[in-house]
Amino acid sequence: MAGVLRRFVPLFDRVLVQKAEAITKTSSGIFIPEKSVAKVLTGKVVAVGEGSRTDSGSLIPPVVSVGDEVMLPEFGGTKVTLEEKDYFLFRDSEILAKMKSE
Repeated sequence: MAGVLRRFVPLFDRVLVQKAEAITKTSSGIFIPEKSVAKVLTGKVVAVGEGSRTDSGSLIPPVVSVGDEVMLPEFGGTKVTLEEKDYFLFRDSEILAKMKSE
């Protein structure tokens, strides 16, 4: 990770995610048309905020951590461009699932 991305810290319960690349070429080298490419609904967590606060002021930590692979909703998230790469900001509660490593 380079400078800007390392210094980027989401606020509250926000999570910065880099979406996985869509497969646009088959293993035999044939390019898949853009209309036929499935939406990518998974990504890797790049940065995590400290969490949200309750009415009493106690901290609720985020469920995900940096490096986790997560399942994302089809719509939503705020697009952020850092170092010419696209990332998306989601609230911790918007993330649908966390993939376990085996």
